Amino acid sequence: MKNAESIDRIIQVKDINIGKNISVLRKAMKIKQTDMVARLQIYGLDISIYSYNRIEKGTQNPTVSFLLACCQILNCDVNTLFDFHPII
Repeated sequence: MKNAESIDRIIQVKDINIGKNISVLRKAMKIKQTDMVARLQIYGLDISIYSYNRIEKGTQNPTVSFLLACCQILNCDVNTLFDFHPII
């Protein structure tokens, strides 16, 4: 059971690299990592450039609030971050 101070995190696995997907989208919008961190901080996230870089590299797991803020900044939905392509 989680305590009141637990943070929900999404675990990156080898078949889904959320950080790489965020990096690709960020670069396509010509946003520098430092600018991305500043925008995330405006959304109320307490994140450093070091932590952000680790998320993009896949060595640190992002929080749900981080992913939602990224979706707002990168103008995409969560499925895009997970590289999910539904079969129609």
